[in-house]
Amino acid sequence: MAPRLPPSSTSVRAFVTVARLGSTARAAGVVNLTQSAVSKQILSLEHHLGMPLFERSPAGLKLTEAGAIYLPYAEAALEQMERGAMRLSERSALGRPIRLHMVAIAGERWLIERFPAFAETHPGVDVQFTNYVSESETEEPDLEISHGAPPWPDKEAHYLFGRDVALLAAPALLERMGGFRRAGDIQKMTLLQHFQMPTFWAEFTEAHGLRGAVPAHTVRYGYYSVIIRAAVAGLGVALAPRCYVAEELASGALVNPLDIGFTSVTGLWLTRRLDRPARPGLDAFIDWLKVEAAAFEAATRAA
Repeated sequence: MAPRLPPSSTSVRAFVTVARLGSTARAAGVVNLTQSAVSKQILSLEHHLGMPLFERSPAGLKLTEAGAIYLPYAEAALEQMERGAMRLSERSALGRPIRLHMVAIAGERWLIERFPAFAETHPGVDVQFTNYVSESETEEPDLEISHGAPPWPDKEAHYLFGRDVALLAAPALLERMGGFRRAGDIQKMTLLQHFQMPTFWAEFTEAHGLRGAVPAHTVRYGYYSVIIRAAVAGLGVALAPRCYVAEELASGALVNPLDIGFTSVTGLWLTRRLDRPARPGLDAFIDWLKVEAAAFEAATRAA
């Protein structure tokens, strides 16, 4: 027996809509066709099935027995097509990676070693990492992890960690400089400063009653990884988030003289632009990042 498929999904949609509303005029606006076109779609479907689906009268259209039998199957067919289209749309969205733009140190000292746990539990979520987007890049990141301080009126923002800032130095440097007995001794030393964190020195001096003090010399770097290596090499003292130097503090390569530090207004934040569309897996990734960040900061404080 040859399959009795309808002439088109449009004819089936027109039939279902007319059956619900009882009028081709009212159905026309719903299916974006003219009233005449709706009538033609119904007639085409009736011709295909070989029997009338509606009784026509001045009062409107009423389903025939055949129409009443056919209606639930037509509704189910449309529902299945809509579900299929939705699944394809979701699959297409999942195929586009989530772009995460982050400062390099966050990946090196925190995220990358933890990310396999997320990837294992969310195999369908593809996350692409970058710490630089060129001027010619047309696709903006979905998420950004960067140092800063709120507010960001056009962004959803979540604090991650990094406001606990410590004074850091190599033991050999302190010995060479005659030790470190009070906060003011920092003025005798070279300061290794991140060029994006110029306020750290002002915050440090304010916290320790040294307003107006200046270091003997300042060297600026663009990456925390370089600052940390320079500090380990004894090239100067650094002010850096404690969480980034947990390994060096644990090994003794760096020390925090007199346990001196301060709580900065600047921290590491996760942001998402409010005008960006929702993406499958994005909310799950954000929630995971927040949980992992809280655990990381707690572990750093307990160390």
